[in-house]
Order: sequence, then C-alpha cells, then structure tokens
Amino acid sequence: MKQQLFIFMIAILATATAAIGQNATPAPTPAATPPVVDKQQVKPQDLKGVPAIAPNYRSEDRSLPDLGRVGVDMADQQPLTLADAITKALENNKDIEVTRKNVRIAEFDLKIARGAYEPHLTGQTFYERAKTPVFSFFGGGPNFSLTQSNFVGNAGVSGSFRPTGATFSVTANNTRNTTNNIFTQVNPTYNSNLAFQITQPIFRGRKFDQPRRAIEIAKRNLSLTDTQFRQRTIEIIASVQRAYWDLTYALRNLQVQRDAVGDAIQQLDHNRRLVAEGQLAPIDIVAAETQVANFEQSVYDALNAVGVAENNLKNLIAPGRTDAIWSRSVTPVDSVELNAPITTLSQALDAALQNRPELEINQAQKDINAIDQKFFKEQKKPQIDLIASYALSGAAGTFNPDVVNPFSGTGTTSSINQLIRNNELLRNANPVLNLEQVNQIPIIPTPALPDDLIGGYGSAVSNLFANRYPTFRVGVQFNLPLFGDKTSRAQYGKSLVEGEKLQTQREQIEQNIQVDVRNALQAMRTAEARLRSAAIARENSQKEYESEQRKLDNGQSDIYRVLERQTALTAARSNELRAQTELNKAIADLQRATGNSLKANNIESRLRQK
Repeated sequence: MKQQLFIFMIAILATATAAIGQNATPAPTPAATPPVVDKQQVKPQDLKGVPAIAPNYRSEDRSLPDLGRVGVDMADQQPLTLADAITKALENNKDIEVTRKNVRIAEFDLKIARGAYEPHLTGQTFYERAKTPVFSFFGGGPNFSLTQSNFVGNAGVSGSFRPTGATFSVTANNTRNTTNNIFTQVNPTYNSNLAFQITQPIFRGRKFDQPRRAIEIAKRNLSLTDTQFRQRTIEIIASVQRAYWDLTYALRNLQVQRDAVGDAIQQLDHNRRLVAEGQLAPIDIVAAETQVANFEQSVYDALNAVGVAENNLKNLIAPGRTDAIWSRSVTPVDSVELNAPITTLSQALDAALQNRPELEINQAQKDINAIDQKFFKEQKKPQIDLIASYALSGAAGTFNPDVVNPFSGTGTTSSINQLIRNNELLRNANPVLNLEQVNQIPIIPTPALPDDLIGGYGSAVSNLFANRYPTFRVGVQFNLPLFGDKTSRAQYGKSLVEGEKLQTQREQIEQNIQVDVRNALQAMRTAEARLRSAAIARENSQKEYESEQRKLDNGQSDIYRVLERQTALTAARSNELRAQTELNKAIADLQRATGNSLKANNIESRLRQK
C-alpha cells in the first residue's frame, strides 16, 4: 500500500514538473510565421556523455526563422481585381505586343501590294560635252577633232490598270545639240519626242495577275493576323484567369494553415490543462506538440505556393522585370464565389464553332489557297499581248548660211577651192586634182530649210503638237513554251492538293474543338459537384472535431482521435477552397473553349488598343 502511494506521488510530481516546464514557455499566437512551441533549453556542455536517445533528452533551440516572400514587401499591398489583371496583361504582355506588331506589319504589307498600281514618274536631265578625234574629211571636225555638247531632259509616267491588267507608259524626250562639225548648217538643233504605249494581255493576266494576287493575299493575311491576335488574346486571358485564381487559393489556403496552427496550439494548451488535472497522460502533450509542428510545415509549404502563384501572375501582367509591382504584395480582391454559366453541350458547341479563332485561321488559309488556285489557273493560259503605241516628233534649229558644205548649193566654187587648198586630206587623196578641175566641180542645189524647222525649243514643241511627224505602231507579242507549260500546270495541281489538305485539317480542328468543349463542360460540372461535396465534408468535419473534443473532455475519447479530426478539418477547409477555385478556373476554360473569353470579360473594344 505504501509502495502504491509512493508511485502515485511520483507520478503527480512528474506531471506537475512537466506542466510547469511547458507553461514557462509563452503560448504563441497565430502569425505570418507562427513559432514552434519551445523546448526546454539545455546547454551543449550539459549534453556531454548523454546518449543520442535518452529519457530526459531535450532538443537544441529550433525556433523558426522569419520567413516571408522573397523580394516582396508585405506591408506594401497591391489590391488587384481580375479585370485589372486582364487589362494589364493585354497592355504589357510581350506576346500580345508581338502579335499586335504582326497586325501592323500585315497592314503595311497590304499598302505595299496596292502600291503596284500607283503610277510612277521617271525622268532624267543632264548636260554632256564630248570631244572626239576624227581621221576623215567627212567627219566634219576641224583640226582633226569634233566637239559636241548635248543638254537632255527626259520624263515619263508608267503604270497599270487593275481591272484588265494592262500596262501603259507615256514618255517625253527633249534634247538640245550643238556641234563644231563644218558640214552642219543647222546648229544648235532642238528635238522633242512624245510617245504613248499600252500593252493589254489577251489571255494570261487579263482577269488575274501577280499584283492583284498580292493584294488579295495581303488582305487575307491581315485578316489572318487579326484572328491570330484574337487567338493569342484569348489564351492570355485564360492564363491570367487561372493565375489569378491560383493566387487567390494560395493566399486563402495560407490563412487556413495558419488557422490550423492556432487551433493546434489551443488544443495543446487544452491538453496541458487536462494533464494537470490528471485526465491525460504527460505523453499526450508530445502528440499535440507534433501536431503543431506538422501544421507549421504546412504553413511554410502554403507560403511557398503563394510566392510561386504570385510570381506567375506578375509575369503575365508586369511590363518589365524592373517594374514596381515585383516588390509589392498582390492581393486579389474579387469574390471567389462565381456562378457557373448554365449551358448545354449543343449550345457550347455551336458557340465554339462560331467563335473559335482556329476555324477562322483555317478559313483564311483556305481563302489564300483559293487565290493561289485562281492565279495558277490563269498562268496556264497562253501569254499573248496586244501592243499599241503612238509617237509624236518635233524638231527645230538655227540655220547658219556661212557654213561651207561641198555638197550643198549654199557654197561657192572659190570657197570650195580654198577649202581644198587648205585641206591636206583632200590634196593627198587627189594628187592629180588641179584648181581648174576643182572649178569645174558642179554645184548641186539643195532645197532651202523650211520655215517651221527654223527656231528654238519653242518651235520644236510647236512642231511636236502640230503632229507633223507621227509614228503609229500596233501588233501582238507572245511568249509560248514549245512543249507545254509544265511549271504552271504543276503549280496549279499543287494548289489543289493544298486545298484538300486544308479541308482535312479543318475537319480535324472541328473534332478537336468538340473534344475541348466536352472536356471543359464536363470539368465545370465536375467542379460544381466537388464544391458541393467539399462544403458538406467541411461542415461534417467541423462537427466531428467538436464532438471528439467533447468526448475527450468527458473521458470517452483519446487525444489521437482528436488530432486526427483536427487534421481532417484542416484538409476539408483546404479542399473546399480548392474546389471553389477549381470551379472558377473551369469556368475560364469553358470560356476559352467556346471562344467567348473576350465577350465574357467585356474587353472586345480594347483588343487593339494599347
């Protein structure tokens, strides 16, 4: 009897000592970094000789470090709505900016293609002076050299007619020539020429040619890049929505884990009181301490998830790596409770087939292929063109009667004799020719220069428009392969096969869209059901935990069942929150699958704004 009483007293003393030692440690409160319940401090020298595991073993100081989100000032909050996040992403996202640039490039490509039908003005003007040696009397150059100077001014307009593929040109040439040729009696001379020419394809190129093909393709490419821009925008919106709800879940789950630590600490304090009252064994406190440590690990796992989710969202909305938002704490403020849209599978499929950009992209590619087919079919025709031209000429000059010309009636015999005496070429060429024979050379009369050819540049232009010297040409030119145009036929056949390929791809795209819509709709409905079940599970877990606590107080349960219920309650709270955010992401995926993201988020009018 005395032995039993002694053992009972020793047990009471041990229990009281443990309770005092535990109560000496301040009870931690829930915080961003909840501390671990401190163990009794033991100096290292006191542990010498103590085995690795001993009944009275106490661990070294394991107080938790002050952890936070790396590079984020927790006091600098950035409230953010989902609409603001989408707007920032559309304004700052690099992929969106690149796609927007592609649209502008396509617009310039269309202007370039249309430039093929803009008329072009060409021209040149220059002054030229040339001095060349001559070795013949008939070269007309005194002192064995001939000097000529020209002033040239040319201009022209060329272009084409889009409806028929015809090309035209109008050219005007004007020259002023001066020379020291001893035989030239009209010096300087003025020449003007005005020519019109048109080339009209008869077969190939009359209905459709390369410039018209380039314009039509540029139009389709512009439509294609617009659709690609819209497709990328929808993808970015869906990514922002998912990242936004991931961050919402991570922050709320962090709070759930913090609350779990607080509940575990309260349970620990409660267990201490029960130990002090003798209702629990001292070892039950160790189980409660372990529960606190386990929940603390969950807090830091949740904190890491917050950092990852926040960085993912910032990466989508930040304009650059040096933006101030990287150092701020982003706080989603939209309600996490969204109502799922009410729709049927047929309605969702119809919407997807009308709105999905992939189908529009395929249609634009088919339109471009139809243009190629039309062009290459045109190229199979023979190349035969009708050519017509009309040219006007005008000339004028200054007549010089003092110029000696041995073949003209304007000179005299004595002047010819003098010319022969002074010209070694003539004497060397005619050694037997004497002056008497020279005087007998007959003078060949020439008609006088018409008055309309005497004058300056004005007279030349007047002669031009008087149409005194016209030139008219009309004809046909052709370019036909001797053994058939195999190249054009092969290109046309290739374009037909490309069309069949695009049709097959469209069928596959439609089937993929159907699968995508079915999966998205199924995921949304599953998420709704999971949310309902998760809410019921959380409510029941709360009731079970409270009931198990009451049983423990009445001695009808043990601490391990209470801790098990506590863990289940924390998991149920986290699961309910996860189910709600998964439903929100499923709604976003359904909007993407049906191509309705732009309309659902009211941003269609801002697609191409910056």
